[in-house]
Amino acid sequence: MSINKEKFSLGLKWVLSLFISFVFVQSLFFKFSNAPETQHIFGTLNDWAATTFGFENLFIAPGIFNQYVVGSAELLAAILLLLGLFTRFKVLNPLGAFVALGVISGAIFFHLFTPLGIEVQGDGGALFGMAVGIWISAVILMIKGKGSLCSKCCR
Repeated sequence: MSINKEKFSLGLKWVLSLFISFVFVQSLFFKFSNAPETQHIFGTLNDWAATTFGFENLFIAPGIFNQYVVGSAELLAAILLLLGLFTRFKVLNPLGAFVALGVISGAIFFHLFTPLGIEVQGDGGALFGMAVGIWISAVILMIKGKGSLCSKCCR
C-alpha cells in the first residue's frame, strides 16, 4: 500500500511544528520563572562573555541575550508555527520555522563553542539533542514552506 505523498507531507508539517512548539513552550516555565537550570545556563554564558570578550551582563537581565529575550523569541516562533497550522495564514508556519532556526542556531553555537558544553548539569546531552532536533525540524519546515513564504515575500 502506497502512502499518499500529500498526506504524508501535511502530517510531517504538523508533527514537526508541534514538536518545536511543544519544546519551546515547555521551556518557558524555566526561562520565565528564573529556574536554577536557567540561572546555570545563562550564568555560564554570561561569565564566558565577560571573561573572554569583556562583555559583562550580556546574558543576564537586562542584557540583550537574557533568558526573557530568548524565551520571548521562542514563544513568538511557537505562536507563528501554530497559527500557520490552525489559520488560513499558512505563510506563518515557515516564518515561525525561520524564527525557530535563528533561536536554536544560537543555542547550538553556545553549546558547542562555550564552556556550557553539550552535557549541561549531567543531562547526558538531552538539552543539546533537543536543540539539534529542533534545528533539523525547522530546516525541513522552511524547505517545505518556501513556496508559500516566497510567494508572499518575493514578488
